[in-house]
Amino acid sequence: MKLRKVTAASVAVLALAVTATACGSDDKDSSNSSGGDKKITIGIKFDQPGIGQKTPQGYSGFDVDVATYVAKELGYKADQIEWKESKSADRETMLQRGDVDFIAASYSITPERQEKVDFAGPYLLAHQDVLVRADDKDIKSPSDLNSKKLCSVTGSTSAQNVKDKLAPKANLQSYPTYSACLTGLQNKAIDGLTTDDSILAGYAAQASFKGKFKLAGFKMTNENYGIGVKKGSDLKAKINTALEKMVSDGAWEKAVTANFGPANYKNEPAPKIGDIKK
Repeated sequence: MKLRKVTAASVAVLALAVTATACGSDDKDSSNSSGGDKKITIGIKFDQPGIGQKTPQGYSGFDVDVATYVAKELGYKADQIEWKESKSADRETMLQRGDVDFIAASYSITPERQEKVDFAGPYLLAHQDVLVRADDKDIKSPSDLNSKKLCSVTGSTSAQNVKDKLAPKANLQSYPTYSACLTGLQNKAIDGLTTDDSILAGYAAQASFKGKFKLAGFKMTNENYGIGVKKGSDLKAKINTALEKMVSDGAWEKAVTANFGPANYKNEPAPKIGDIKK
């Protein structure tokens, strides 16, 4: 009887331990994980060549390279990453709901967004710029866009900002996508396309457009790309450490060259963590 009592007690303790372990394994917060069989869910853009793009071969772009490096430093291998599309309007909600662990999706750090989510980084300083044809010699400053046809992508405010502040006589042409704008630019239906220079460089670097476009180099705004995390998440500090390592070991510069190099993108040096340019 004594042996049976000890055995029953042992079984009870073992069952309690297994239950506790099982509860811990369901924890969605990847900041407490070192990888193993777990997955990490990362939000990226699916439709921005050079930044974040889903292709038949997989996922590619600068943000994808940065996110993959960060995930590795957090203890996750490439096959443990679940990529999820993060459209601009959905990013804060996705983080707040816990749909993703972090987001790297040309995600500019702004005071309004910082009220809702936290940001690691910045990891890239981009600027609003204008993409023109490679042989264009007329557009040398933003004011030269007056009377020119400037592409405005539906839902974007970039072109309207130029018209409101720099070239009030610019003729805005509305297109559904950046790809459509590029076709129009190539066919001379429009004279310029404006958005972040990193995004423009990614599009211009595509093989089908190689050598056909150039960045004007106006640097009209500062866009500090950060990695978004849920408010209060301890992932922020860990991601910052990973970003610093990516810069110091040369992987950051390698990713810039691989994704933007074909467009002759003159990128800014890697920003210091927490240094947000106004």
